[in-house]
Amino acid sequence: MSLLTLRDVSRDHGAGPGLVHALRGVTLHVAAGEFVAVMGPSGSGKSTMLTLAGGLDTPTSGQVIVAGTDLGALGRAGRSALRRRFVGYLFQDLNLIPSLTATENVMLPRELDGVRARRARREARDALAEVGVEDLADRFPDEMSGGQQQRVAIARALVGDRRLVLADEPTGALDSHTGEDVMRVLRARCDAGASCLMVTHESRHAAWADRVVFLRDGRIVDGTLGRSGPEALLQEAP
Repeated sequence: MSLLTLRDVSRDHGAGPGLVHALRGVTLHVAAGEFVAVMGPSGSGKSTMLTLAGGLDTPTSGQVIVAGTDLGALGRAGRSALRRRFVGYLFQDLNLIPSLTATENVMLPRELDGVRARRARREARDALAEVGVEDLADRFPDEMSGGQQQRVAIARALVGDRRLVLADEPTGALDSHTGEDVMRVLRARCDAGASCLMVTHESRHAAWADRVVFLRDGRIVDGTLGRSGPEALLQEAP
């Protein structure tokens, strides 16, 4: 069963001489429990793919379907509600709220979806423990290192029953050891039934995925590599 489907999706920005084709006719299926890594050079459309998959932007043409729902049939409020229920999004710039503690940042999406504060707080603490920063529960973002902030952002993306995790360079601010720990967490979530679409430039992290998709100039140029262990993928994007 496909949890995420991009069907002949294109996204253009601008018009006339300034027209940019960010994505061109991309078709991609991500099954329940599947971990898909996306690689490609800068400007190839990787982050655009994630924003469309998460309903943060709408395609110029084509369909984006999440958990059987065509996002094009939903208004902005409907897309937001679907994201809160099904999608965990890890932004490249983290987007932690400075005035909230780590626990409050992680529990916020659950509270917005109507979960009672006590349960949301418990789930947030569990998510922080899952990524190894439960000791940061009461700290504010400016009291943490960049790597610690990244782990809190990952906890926020994973909190609750997130069936689809969208991660944009999730190990960017982490050292190699911590980055591997994060990949183990994402891999375990997929093994438990969630789906993950991850943008990365690190082949050693892409090796944790079941499949690697390469983008170039807004098109998929290769999507056939399978996972045979974290050490298997030693090549960079073509």
